Amino acid sequence: MSARRSTDPTGESRTTVFSIVRHGQTDWNLHHRIQGRTDIPLNAAGRAEAVAAAAGLRNRHWNAIATSPLLRAAESATIIATELGLDEPVVIPSLTERHHGAIEGLTFTERQHRFPDGVAVPGLETRRDVVDRVLAALAGLAVGRAGQSVLILSHGGIIGTLLRHLTDGDRPRHGEFIANGSVHDFRWANDQLSLTHFDATIRSPGDRGEAVAPPLP
Repeated sequence: MSARRSTDPTGESRTTVFSIVRHGQTDWNLHHRIQGRTDIPLNAAGRAEAVAAAAGLRNRHWNAIATSPLLRAAESATIIATELGLDEPVVIPSLTERHHGAIEGLTFTERQHRFPDGVAVPGLETRRDVVDRVLAALAGLAVGRAGQSVLILSHGGIIGTLLRHLTDGDRPRHGEFIANGSVHDFRWANDQLSLTHFDATIRSPGDRGEAVAPPLP
């Protein structure tokens, strides 16, 4: 993925820092249901997680905040922006969650029963398509935000897909989870995105309402 390179007056390439935050918890997270594009709002725990995420971000400088259009991300972004004194979040449609097609609304157990490993899921967005649209969105942000730090509220499927793309499938490793409210750091330089910090969480199945999701192709 490439974009017009941003440089300072000396001709040096300038870096844009992106910190991608997973939205707070929803009732579907709590009950282990696959959300995808289904627009489920935050629950009380999710709103508290957004406040906690903001507290952990106070010691860093932020120039802007952007969000997926889905309610769970947009509300998390609004909470964080308010807590940090940032301008209203910019909504970027391409940062929305991966479309999970026929498995949206199913629990992970139901998904394995109806679509066991190797069985195609109707309507499931490919990881390649996710990578292409998200990198295009980040490229656009980088062009206008060279030398700046941008917070982004998005989704576990988006973060996981970027991680797999940038680490050649090495992360997340077995037992690593992308927790609600977790913050993952990336940098855009020389027309390329790279991972600088994966906020991995190690959990047992069902801990704090999280489920162990079998990886989707």
